[in-house]
Amino acid sequence: MKQQKEVSLDRDLGLWSALALVIGTIIGAGVFVRQSAVLDDAGSTTMGLLAWFAGGLLTITAGLTIAEIASQMPETGGLYVYMEKIYGKMWGFLSGWMQIIFYGPAMIASLGAYLAILLSDFFGFSSKYNVYIAIGTIVAVGVLNLFSNRYGATFAIVTTICKLVPVAALIIFGLFFGNERAFGQSLVTVHQTAGNFGVAILATLFAFDGWILVANLGGEIKNPRKRLPQAITFGILAVMAIYLLVSFGVYRSVPAEQIHKLGTSAIPYIANQAFGEIGGKILSIGIIISIVGCMNGKIMTFPRIMYAMAKRGQLPFSKTLSYLHPKSHTPIFSTIAELIIVALMIIFSNADRLSELCIFTVYCFYVMAFVGVFLLRKRNPNQKRVFSTPLFPITPILAIGGSLFVIVSEILSDLPGVLTSFVLVGVGIPIFYYETKKNREAFKVQAELKNSSELKDEN
Repeated sequence: MKQQKEVSLDRDLGLWSALALVIGTIIGAGVFVRQSAVLDDAGSTTMGLLAWFAGGLLTITAGLTIAEIASQMPETGGLYVYMEKIYGKMWGFLSGWMQIIFYGPAMIASLGAYLAILLSDFFGFSSKYNVYIAIGTIVAVGVLNLFSNRYGATFAIVTTICKLVPVAALIIFGLFFGNERAFGQSLVTVHQTAGNFGVAILATLFAFDGWILVANLGGEIKNPRKRLPQAITFGILAVMAIYLLVSFGVYRSVPAEQIHKLGTSAIPYIANQAFGEIGGKILSIGIIISIVGCMNGKIMTFPRIMYAMAKRGQLPFSKTLSYLHPKSHTPIFSTIAELIIVALMIIFSNADRLSELCIFTVYCFYVMAFVGVFLLRKRNPNQKRVFSTPLFPITPILAIGGSLFVIVSEILSDLPGVLTSFVLVGVGIPIFYYETKKNREAFKVQAELKNSSELKDEN
């Protein structure tokens, strides 16, 4: 036990590593498969581009708001730590519980399921092997993260660079060789949600999600009070620019009606048209790398939340889950536990469906975190801030409004699913009180033993 107490997380991630994790964690499959969905909901290419811009704007306001909190609380755990310090231990626990049991595993499982489909198509495997492929790739990436965080961070940088190659190809081809009008194309076909700009923005927010996860590594980033806000801000701005340029390139390359008909196959079709069959294969490899990089960022960050909670004795088997390997300094048992939950979701549930519901759930906690900026300024009016949210209070108000928009939209579209997500989060309440009571009793026993030992020494 003495050796374990001396083991701590390595604080050796610099700005570029943190920035790569932000970009790599956000850019996964969303920008490649959401083009048709956003266009269908927006009703025209002009409104589609505006939807991507609005989604990015809402995300950057959220990032700038959280960056101020992150600069004041640069600790491992991210949202879990913020909620605990602003609203108390129970809300901190529930935000962490939501992420490690529901939100994180569902996101990773969804990425694994989609990656398995791409790999099966690419190599010509039967779809019956998709479950095994999904679990296999997730385990492979998970094993990488059992070693020093330098390996995971280096992998994030490499995959981020690789995934930008097909992105750049789409942008360049669309800008210089596309023959369509990027603005003003309307869909003639009548769709159920055509012209619903709000739903179109909601579709883009799924593609932007993941920006906050780098905050979970606050205890491993050099000079986190300064670097963490920089990574969040510049990372989201970079992704926003990439998404707008990719969408513009897609609209320039293929008519709006054809994008609608092609659905998620729109971008592979563009690659085949632009670069031939080989180009399509190259783009598929790029998308595969993109998803693997996104998956790596999530597998690297979510176990840190479990570790932070276990270190505080808030979870069953906390002693095991809070263990750090003496050489790699990584929470290996928390990582393994998270991978087991992901595997179970892949086997027994619809990961895509769960990912939609967990976005709603995490935005409920986002709203509370954004309000927390106002609470912190009121509680500590004279505190010197390393980073202050620009255009305060307009920026956090926009972040709150955008999050409420997501919440209300999901409630109106899927009330049963919303209630299900509340139940899953609510399960954490009795666990919190049980573990709190157990820790209190354990502390009481230790205090009695200490007093008894002191009395014996006196005698």
